[in-house]
Amino acid sequence: MNVVGTYLITGATGGIGAAVADLLYEAGQSLILVGRSAERLAETAARLGHPTPLAVEPTAHPSVEHRVRVLELDLSDPRRIEAALADAGLPPLDGVVHSAGVVELGRVAEAPPGAWVEQLLVNAAAPAELTRLLLPQLRAARGHVVFVNSGSGLRARGGWGAYAASKHALRALADALRDEEPDIRVTSVYPGRTASEMQRKVRDQEGGEYDPADYMSAPTVATVIVNALTTPRDATVTDISVRG
Repeated sequence: MNVVGTYLITGATGGIGAAVADLLYEAGQSLILVGRSAERLAETAARLGHPTPLAVEPTAHPSVEHRVRVLELDLSDPRRIEAALADAGLPPLDGVVHSAGVVELGRVAEAPPGAWVEQLLVNAAAPAELTRLLLPQLRAARGHVVFVNSGSGLRARGGWGAYAASKHALRALADALRDEEPDIRVTSVYPGRTASEMQRKVRDQEGGEYDPADYMSAPTVATVIVNALTTPRDATVTDISVRG
């Protein structure tokens, strides 16, 4: 990755999102880290060498010495995203990586409406709204959007209905966006089980033990994502399945 650009990453405080941030920062890119916890965003920025990260606002343009900005954003209510971005003064974006997500297992016969609503909002509606609002910045840079999906976005299994529905919706969003915005590259990544706090929660819901060594590492999946982002512009990596 030779050209320095700006990349916005949701779910940047842990798991795959944090690993993507590490790789892009090491490559010299400027980052906008998005998360719902100001404390965890600050911790992530400090780990990258920026103990006092700039907030995303019109006067907070990054310099060579200060390439990390943070944006506290709760994706559980997509209707509030527009107001949160109204005064952000975002620059052209070379890439957006949608890595934030939630999971709540449950059989169709048992899952309450709230489980469906939360997962559809965070995993599908929020990426759709955030992408809509960032289209001017993406168009300006002829940018690249990466949706971190899941194997559940390709097939649904018992107990995973609501989560799979949200990830199937995310796949539809990516396919539609690719067709509608020919100057923007769009990639869907479908990782298998990955070592993360989300995986720990899944194993707890499944009633099993969690051992990170049993799963792919987040940096492994992040490497695949960054490779897609750095593909020469005469090609687009549209869909990637990654299995451990």
